Amino acid sequence: MSRIQDTFAGLQAKGRKALIPYVTAGFPFADITPALMHGMVEAGADIIELGVPFSDPMADGPVIQKAGEKALSLGIGMVQVLDMVRAFRQRNQTTPVVLMGYANPVERYEQRHGAGSFARDAGEAGVDGVLIVDYPPEECEQFALELRTHGVDLIFLLAPTSTPERMQQVARVASGYVYYVSLKGVTGSGALDTAAVEAMLPRIREHVKIPVGVGFGIRDAATAQAIGRVADAVVIGSRIIGLIEDQPHEKVVAVTVDFLRQVRKALDT
Repeated sequence: MSRIQDTFAGLQAKGRKALIPYVTAGFPFADITPALMHGMVEAGADIIELGVPFSDPMADGPVIQKAGEKALSLGIGMVQVLDMVRAFRQRNQTTPVVLMGYANPVERYEQRHGAGSFARDAGEAGVDGVLIVDYPPEECEQFALELRTHGVDLIFLLAPTSTPERMQQVARVASGYVYYVSLKGVTGSGALDTAAVEAMLPRIREHVKIPVGVGFGIRDAATAQAIGRVADAVVIGSRIIGLIEDQPHEKVVAVTVDFLRQVRKALDT
């Protein structure tokens, strides 16, 4: 079993839901990410999603776009992101880490380091899952096989507009968990309709037998708690980025920990 499978199995045995915070690697300071990851685990995170900065993040709203631009300006690319995961693994061998991003940084990495290098190096660094927003499942079977060879799950998005056929395509290739985008639009946009999410998840589970996490639009403990009643995991990103973007270096971790502790408490209530 992968670290992601182990984590969900352990949570399900205890009747708990996974808390998955997202942060952009290298934001708001180039050296902050490993310490921030440890802080999130201390606050109750079960899995960490680490955003790989990219110049054209089409699925992300202005908050995460701005974070990515800042990280890129600080020289953060895939090489640095993998180094951050290695640094995190020096002290933490159990919490799964998922890289979330776009095809371009992966393909540029392979151009520079050779075919198959991304899956190999991600697995070696301690990455447990990869979510590439613009890789459709019907074109990913070989990539998924490469990743699995190195112990890395390939995670996909589903949306309110996903058809049963698309759910079946995702189910054939995905491992670890699937990420249900609760809103039509980009990250951080709109008001979350928990009733719509509750209605959609049984339809997804008809086709997808691995855990389902829900993200986009979850901004506080109350909405996290509502989603946690029906989903296997709650993903929070834009809200965390917004909280830390103007913080001084010494407060970034503490502010994140305080927020996530509130969410964790709500999820466990």
